Amino acid sequence: MANKFSDLRSRMSPEAQGRAKVKAEAMLAEMPLNELRQARGLSQKMLADVLNVQQPSIAKLEKRTDMYLSTLRSHIEAMGGQLEVVARFPDGAIRISNFSDLGSTASA
Repeated sequence: MANKFSDLRSRMSPEAQGRAKVKAEAMLAEMPLNELRQARGLSQKMLADVLNVQQPSIAKLEKRTDMYLSTLRSHIEAMGGQLEVVARFPDGAIRISNFSDLGSTASA
């Protein structure tokens, strides 16, 4: 018989539970586009309909490693999100603001 995860977790030490929580949060904080889409409960077809493209375009986009920021922004916004570009340095992170008008200038 399979064990419930909640039963297994309750038998873990508080330290082990803490480590597991940190790892789970890290995994949720970073994921490829296809996993993000799935986590948002969207199929490629649903996203394609929102973006007015064909489903194979979504599949192709999710496999790309290089794309325009405007393309990525459209994809993220179609999932209900907002794209931010952040540069991380050893002494802190800086949000790059000149991409915030990307959507409005593309349509102008």
